[in-house]
Amino acid sequence: MRVALGIEYNGDGFYGWQAQRSQLPTIQGFLEFALSKVANEPVRLFCAGRTDTNVHATGQVVHFDTRAKRHIDAWVWGGNANLPPGIVIRWAKMVDYHFHARFTALSRRYRYVIFNHPIRPGILDKRVSWHYYPLDCDKMLKAGSALLGEQDFSSFRSSQCNSKSPMRCVLDFQCWRYGDYVILEIEANAFLHHMVRNIAGVLLKIGSGRMPPEWMQTVLAAKSRQMAAETAPPYGLYLIKVSYPGPYLFPEALNIPAGVQLV
Repeated sequence: MRVALGIEYNGDGFYGWQAQRSQLPTIQGFLEFALSKVANEPVRLFCAGRTDTNVHATGQVVHFDTRAKRHIDAWVWGGNANLPPGIVIRWAKMVDYHFHARFTALSRRYRYVIFNHPIRPGILDKRVSWHYYPLDCDKMLKAGSALLGEQDFSSFRSSQCNSKSPMRCVLDFQCWRYGDYVILEIEANAFLHHMVRNIAGVLLKIGSGRMPPEWMQTVLAAKSRQMAAETAPPYGLYLIKVSYPGPYLFPEALNIPAGVQLV
């Protein structure tokens, strides 16, 4: 049978999603270990989107195949009993064999949370990014509108990106301020390696007044990573939602309570 899971994790202290041959601690590695305990057989996971070191998720979706016959809730409770703090299985659903966490997904949505204050964050260290120059959300929102639609995002892909094509379709971009926090959200059919963080780097320059909003279009048109800004830090980046076609309707990701409103 095939099982889909909703995963939440704090990426701090883990070497990203993907399991490493060097046995470094990863999200995938811990989850496969925990689920193998429940299944009493090896479990291999496939995820909707691989996240980097120090990147978080509230809406990651994964799937695996197993011969083990377990009550659906056993994957949640049994899996969580074998997971370290910072990784949680939120839900489990039976799916058919046509479902694939990555290839069936219609879009992924990321949120980037920036603490915009002269003094760095303390309690929220590594859960938010930090930018000490004042940011203008209106300028950032205007610049972000240039990202919409299907385009060549070569200027925003890392040198380690192994995607066959730089073409991606951005479906939505939002920017708003919540007190001392500036929050960016971007949704696309898929993302290139470091694409969100590289876009955030350009937006930070624009928001702080060092470049005009029109610079975003110039960077896009250049199709060169050298024309863009430095990569923004991973802290504060969250995978918050993966959308699928019917009949794959899954529970919404858990948000931080009102008053904090970070993810």
